[in-house]
Amino acid sequence: MSKEETAQPEIVIEPQRPVLHYWRDVWRYRELFLFLVWRDILVRYKQTVIGVAWSVLRPLVAMLTFTVVFGLLAKLPSEGVPYPLLVFAAMIPWNFFANALSESSGSLVASGNLLTKVYFPRIIIPAGSIVVSLVDLAISLAIMAVLMLWFGYLPDWRIVTLPLFLFLAALPVAGAGLWFAALNVRYRDFRFVIPFLLQFGLYVSPVGFASTVVPEKWRLLYALNPMVAVIDGFRWALLRGAAGIYLPGLLLSTVLSLALLFSGIWYFRKSERILADVI
Repeated sequence: MSKEETAQPEIVIEPQRPVLHYWRDVWRYRELFLFLVWRDILVRYKQTVIGVAWSVLRPLVAMLTFTVVFGLLAKLPSEGVPYPLLVFAAMIPWNFFANALSESSGSLVASGNLLTKVYFPRIIIPAGSIVVSLVDLAISLAIMAVLMLWFGYLPDWRIVTLPLFLFLAALPVAGAGLWFAALNVRYRDFRFVIPFLLQFGLYVSPVGFASTVVPEKWRLLYALNPMVAVIDGFRWALLRGAAGIYLPGLLLSTVLSLALLFSGIWYFRKSERILADVI
């Protein structure tokens, strides 16, 4: 027999469905998506000493810190609302962004064993990490409700627009999460870059102060940070229109967030074919 006749056939593991049906496959694997979300929720709170209380203490401590530094010491304007409410309304979307980006960026590396065994749309993993962060956001909204009752500052009709600004917050975190999730697999140094970017972003975003302190001629440039419009939107929805909405900045932020999302999907899909090989 020749070598060609005795050679063993090569086995290649491929998706059972064409790439054309990728998004249909995402829907078909929805049960796996829900399982991963539930697993991450259990792991996040089961392995902590005081469990869900961390999601309460962290934003409260940060709120007190910003209130003292910017409200009492720097005496920055609060747009006619109690300074703790001004800060906490901004911390709700910022904490969602920071937590979701941190979790999603490392999600593929943490699930390496799963990636190398079976086929499924890999985008399910970072998407599930982002959804898990909605739990902390819901807890923060409950804390905000208690604070508003404490200060006797109840919202008006604008609160119905809150889901729109939550959707706007999800766009940049999904786009950035997909970018960093794929990059973190190829270049493990990115796990050090993300905490630095989040620390820097916290101080250049209007979390501890109202964005109206930024001079008018710089407002549009400041809106290049997508979280500026999101934070202003949350304050506008929760605090009876406090600080208002800078429409040019809102439009710019929406366009940039959509561009970040679609570019993140493009790069993730481009990298998805080799993730299992390099992880």
